[in-house]
This record gives sequence, C-alpha cells and structure tokens, in this order.
Amino acid sequence: MKCEWVRENIVLHVYGELADDARHELEQHVARCAGCAAELKAAREFNATLGRIPTAEPSPNLLAASRMRLQEALETTEQGAFWHRLAFDPANWLRQVRFSPALASAILILGFAGGVGTTYRLVAHAPNAPHEPAAAVSEGSVTGIRSVTQEPGTNQISIKYDTISTQEAQGSMNDQRIQQLLLYAARNNYNSGVRMDSVDLLTQKPNDSQVREALIYALRYDSNPGVRFKALDALGSYVKDDVRVRDAFLEVLVNDSNPGVRTQALRMLEPVKADGSVRGVLMTLAAKDQSVYIKSQARTMLAQLPEID
Repeated sequence: MKCEWVRENIVLHVYGELADDARHELEQHVARCAGCAAELKAAREFNATLGRIPTAEPSPNLLAASRMRLQEALETTEQGAFWHRLAFDPANWLRQVRFSPALASAILILGFAGGVGTTYRLVAHAPNAPHEPAAAVSEGSVTGIRSVTQEPGTNQISIKYDTISTQEAQGSMNDQRIQQLLLYAARNNYNSGVRMDSVDLLTQKPNDSQVREALIYALRYDSNPGVRFKALDALGSYVKDDVRVRDAFLEVLVNDSNPGVRTQALRMLEPVKADGSVRGVLMTLAAKDQSVYIKSQARTMLAQLPEID
C-alpha cells in the first residue's frame, strides 16, 4: 500500500468513515511506516483540538443567506459533471463506494427514498384516489420553491415546491402550510421571480410577527431590488412603532445599492425624521452622500426640524 493513499484517507480514518478492510490495511501500514504514523498522530491531535472548541449555532439569517447562495451556485454549476465522471470512470467511483460507508449509505437512502417517492406519485395520481390534506411542511425537508401563484379573484394560493420530488400545496393565506412555504420562499429561493411572488403575497399579512421578520430580511438581504422595494412598501406603516423596521429602513438608506430603493426609504422615514437615530443618519447623508438628490433631500428634512438645545 502506498503512503500517498494512506495520507489521502487518514482524515476518513480519524472520523471513522473507512470500511473495516481499508481501516485494517491503513493501520497495518501505519505500524510499519514512521512518516504515516506521524501524519495520523497529527490528524488525531488536530481533531481533538477542534473538539474542545465550543460550536456556535448559526443564526437563522446566516443559515437562510447561506442556503440562498448555495442554491444560486448550484443553479450556475455545469450540469452533468457527476454523471460524466460516473460514466467514464466507474472504477474510481466503485473504489469511493468501497472505502466510504457514508457514501454507500447515502446511495442506499436515496434509492429507498426515490422508491417511496415513486410509489407516492403513483398512488396520488391513481383514478379516484382519495385526497388527503397535506401535513404541516417542515422547512428542513424543502429543497426549493418552483412557483407561487394566486388564483385571480380568490384567496386560493398554489405553491409547487421540491423535496425529493416536486410537491404542490394549495390553500388560503390563513393556511399554516401556505404561510410556511411563503416564508421559506421569501428567504431561501434562488429564483427571484418566486421570491417576488412570495413577498407580494406576504405583504397581505405584515402584522404577523413571522411575516414582518421575513419582510425585514428581504429588505436587508435580497439581491433583487424589486423584492426589496415590495418589502419596503409593505413595512412602511410600521416605521413609527417598530424599531426593527426603522433600523432596517436606515440600513437600506445608507447601504442599499439601488438609488430608487434608497430614495423610497428616505421618503418613508419622513414621519420619524425627528427621531435621534434618523436625525443622525440624515446629518451624515446631508454632509457627504454621493447622491446629489439624497443629499439635497436630507438637508431639506433637517431644515424642517427644530434646533436641538
């Protein structure tokens, strides 16, 4: 056995991911090779050091933003690369399965889940099959939202979403499943059109705390200015009473890359321009903002405020 193979698989050995036969061969080699033994010792010490470091839980916003970036990256990745490697290098693939029980287990699980999904589709589409109401949707089981539509003139919303296979949920804005899927789509979906439709529907219930949180998230982090603009309009009536909304508006006013979104945020802050935090931002904008229009408007708003003694 070559040292190169041993060193490539030492990390898998440390984490208990090597098959028994591969583990035995690696241990036999390490017993005879001082260099690989030192490599294994260093890997174990490094793993032990990492284990002593407290693990911080990611915030919901970070998790959602990471999912969105991952989905966008997957959307732009060249398709078929995995199957190309599988078709043209089957021996390497089989070696990976042999020495990685985690990979083999994942393939087994995917095969089982695919069979269950196929059976479900056959039963669901069988003639005269009884319609059962869907259970509440777990966000962790949703891999993406394909489309969000509202039937014209009604309160009925249809959402197609992906788990292992594409599913569809229908109901009104008062349906918990529909709300969960809309909140998921507003935060996580790579399709800006779906995010736009989701935020548009969520604007019907901005008084709901979860919905308002999702709108604030969209306003701060969504890459599409149209989505941010919709969230801005939906939150406008809360700028007086909700400090989180006011802070989000100020953040947008200072940092947003779209001049139209910044201008609208400035206008909607008019009712609270006397607030100390708003006044401070206006003073900064009036002194050195790069937009001539926003600088002028900030100066006008400050001129209308009474002097502070």
